Amino acid sequence: MIEHTKEGDLHLVTMRTNSICSEWQRQMLDVLDTVEADCGKGAALVLTGVDKSFCNGLNLEEVMKLSPEEMKPFGENMSRIHSRLLVLPCPTVAAMNGHAFAGGAFMALSLDYRLMREDRGWFCVSEVDVGVPIPAAMMAMLRAKLPANTARDAVLTGKRYTADEAIAAGIADGKASMDDLMDSARELAGQLATKEPGIFGTLKQTWFGPIADGLVAS
Repeated sequence: MIEHTKEGDLHLVTMRTNSICSEWQRQMLDVLDTVEADCGKGAALVLTGVDKSFCNGLNLEEVMKLSPEEMKPFGENMSRIHSRLLVLPCPTVAAMNGHAFAGGAFMALSLDYRLMREDRGWFCVSEVDVGVPIPAAMMAMLRAKLPANTARDAVLTGKRYTADEAIAAGIADGKASMDDLMDSARELAGQLATKEPGIFGTLKQTWFGPIADGLVAS
């Protein structure tokens, strides 16, 4: 479901299931434990998906089966994942191999940088079209990560951004062919990993700490 390998100082994390369920959350939290323990040594993380999707958000079929008692920890774990990614004390890069919808779009935004596949895949905050509210803490993350007009349009229109549109809107930092995407993400993450780990983590905590705290407090 979540595959984690390491190449030198680079942690490669592949979401082999393109929708989020309880087991997906548990595995992702375990991966974050491992990566965070390694961050002081100059590590970096690249997150990607498989086939035509980076991540399509929640597995609604499973989520709808959760009892109220199960729904609470599910929501808490999702917030914890976003919170930890925001302030993970090492560089993080999303290699967006395909579609990133709803919760998948927020997963991409939780990372420091985003590279999109140039020929396929949309970034889309689709909640407005499926009737799902966005919590205030997640809205705060959107405002911190995106230009104001982009955040407004993404939320209120549910626009599907191609790679070129996402770059122009300030969502993505670059694009690459599918064949070159992971190499580009590795290169970017490796360049960032040369920064002094302690100050890199401190700067991220200062910048995103209040938003991360808001996520776990909501």
